[in-house]
Amino acid sequence: MRSPAARNTRRTPIRIAVAALLAMAVLAALVLVTNLPSGDQPPGPASPEPSPPTTSAPAPAAGGPAVETSSFSGSGDVADDAAIWVDFANPANSVVIADNKADTGGGIGVFGMDGTMIHFRPDGKIGNVDLRTGFPLSGEAAVLVGGNNRTDDTLALWTLDPQTRELTPVAAGSIRTFAPNYGFCMYRSSASGKFYAFVTPNEEGPIQQFELVDDGEGRVEAELVRELPVSSITESCVADDELGHLYVAQEDVGVWKYNAEPDAGKQRTAVDKAGAGRLVADVEGMGISYGPGGSGHLFVSSQGDSTIAVYERSGDNKFVKKFNVGGNGDIDGVSGTDGLDVTALDAGPQFEEGLLVVHDEANSGGTTSNLKYIPLASVLE
Repeated sequence: MRSPAARNTRRTPIRIAVAALLAMAVLAALVLVTNLPSGDQPPGPASPEPSPPTTSAPAPAAGGPAVETSSFSGSGDVADDAAIWVDFANPANSVVIADNKADTGGGIGVFGMDGTMIHFRPDGKIGNVDLRTGFPLSGEAAVLVGGNNRTDDTLALWTLDPQTRELTPVAAGSIRTFAPNYGFCMYRSSASGKFYAFVTPNEEGPIQQFELVDDGEGRVEAELVRELPVSSITESCVADDELGHLYVAQEDVGVWKYNAEPDAGKQRTAVDKAGAGRLVADVEGMGISYGPGGSGHLFVSSQGDSTIAVYERSGDNKFVKKFNVGGNGDIDGVSGTDGLDVTALDAGPQFEEGLLVVHDEANSGGTTSNLKYIPLASVLE
């Protein structure tokens, strides 16, 4: 019979091997959770139901906001989408244009890069907002700003004066949309140079695509050119002008990619699905940061866990990372994020390498939700 010391000596290599195998298994599980590939279980065109959420590792925090906007008057979650206009001649003069979706007193506001409101128009319950530069109007290149008006289910259109940084309505009459409308984005075709607006529905119904044109009298007309059916509520959309893609967030389902050209049909592919480890319903705001040669990123708001998911802009939109936005000094962190916008351009001091603007639903110390400005470099580092 071996002595106890001999038996322990014999078992030691076995114990070491078992411990090593257990450690490797734990490490592999952690890698799988934190590096899920994009496109797992893509939503099928005939199946709008979300799958049960999977467990994922907590998202790391990005650099905190450098600036937050003042609140709209009133109370509640009223400011949830934004569009960034960059002044190339004077980046510090850039602005963030934001919606006010309040039932009473709603409209659209213009905020400076210090977060203070410059201008406000009480033009109705504006859902989402977007803009494009270079729109040909009355023989000049205009900054065209658009949104969906939920008060009367119409398209709302303005021009932004780069000097005064104020908005002027330019819609040629009442441009009716699907009712009830919910979200909005714009597209400028690199193939034809034409400008378009997309309007999304607050229920099963069509995403509508309108061509926007100068009516010859300083106003903008819109002609319906395509409809894309969706089976449930869809708010956010964003178009990639260079690559010709339209991204649509079907809130409980995930993110779809269409061809943005009006004659492209209804075909679509899945970018990601709610519940697959990166997006937690509702899937909300989206924005695109442009880089050279098709590089850059697609940003998507995962409202269910107050995070932002980032995907490559090119190819099959490979998943890159997700993060949350924590507080910074007197500026509170971001929660319940809905809309967002992003630019890689110089947007002035603190934002020379780009700007990410996100909605904060539970704005600490404010009477309404507001917007946070985050240096883009702190997000992508």
